[in-house]
Amino acid sequence: MPHDEGVELEPYRGELVAYCYRMLGSFHEAEDLVQETMLRAWKARDRYDHTRASVRTWLYRIATNACLTALEGRARRPLPSGLGAPGDDTGVPLTPAFDIPWIQPFPDARFDVGARADLRLALVAAMQILPPRQRAVLVLREVLEFSAAEVAEQLGTTVAAVNSALQRARAALQQGRDGQQQGRGGLTDVGEIGEVTEPDDPEVRAVIGRYVRAFEAGDVPALLRLLTTDAILEMPPVPLWYRGSRDYGLFMHRVFEMWGSGWGTRRLTANGQPAFAAYAPEPSGGHRLHTLQVFTVTGGRISHNVVFADPHVFEAFDLPQQISFDEFRRPR
Repeated sequence: MPHDEGVELEPYRGELVAYCYRMLGSFHEAEDLVQETMLRAWKARDRYDHTRASVRTWLYRIATNACLTALEGRARRPLPSGLGAPGDDTGVPLTPAFDIPWIQPFPDARFDVGARADLRLALVAAMQILPPRQRAVLVLREVLEFSAAEVAEQLGTTVAAVNSALQRARAALQQGRDGQQQGRGGLTDVGEIGEVTEPDDPEVRAVIGRYVRAFEAGDVPALLRLLTTDAILEMPPVPLWYRGSRDYGLFMHRVFEMWGSGWGTRRLTANGQPAFAAYAPEPSGGHRLHTLQVFTVTGGRISHNVVFADPHVFEAFDLPQQISFDEFRRPR
């Protein structure tokens, strides 16, 4: 049996982290599982047979098995909008629910994984409702474009079983999309799945730039002019979400009443989407990290803002806890 003890593993780390993230909805767990995958592959390198599978296919088989084992008996990772109807009171206490395993954003700058449209939060959230093996089939076939035969080998099953699982996964996502469009809730904004906007698109950059300036100034009317009529605002780990520019605006009034104006921001991308870190002004001067906000821009307006307030999320983006005024006032 031909072996190759000199297999190169490290070049695949970035795409494997993205794959495990799609499966798990957690960036931190994805990194851990990829480290486990690399360790398993290194220990088994003398048994690798290049005539049976490429290194990439072999690594994905190991990673898939690691993900499926990790997902056994676990509840899915949601966003607040995947748990029920939107809120109708923008003045309720903002009590975090750390017992819920929330979806985490993906820090684009950490890895060069090419096009990230398939990492969008809405799609990752929608896939979490699928059984783990269906989820693996969907990602391996539709996103990573492995053949049905390759996926069958990776999952230790048949081509017929792979094709059947793919059909069921597609049907479940379509059912979720139809339910969202009819206002029944359930999945997180699956209507966004077919609408891709690149963070570097000039129109998107212009919209986010205007939003940033209005946000820093605490200018709610200016923010509202940039929203779609049914814009969604949600803020994990707080299990609340709001739909519609009216409630979005009322909630932002509350935020600026609490923290004032003169915010700082740091532009970045997450999940292949425009994003920024928001720094709240401190009475003693300077600004302290408050949230990480990830946007969906549709038709030149903001249709969805996921506001992450979990310090564990901030760690993945290597964000400083405090910044000075001069650090964020740069030309946009």
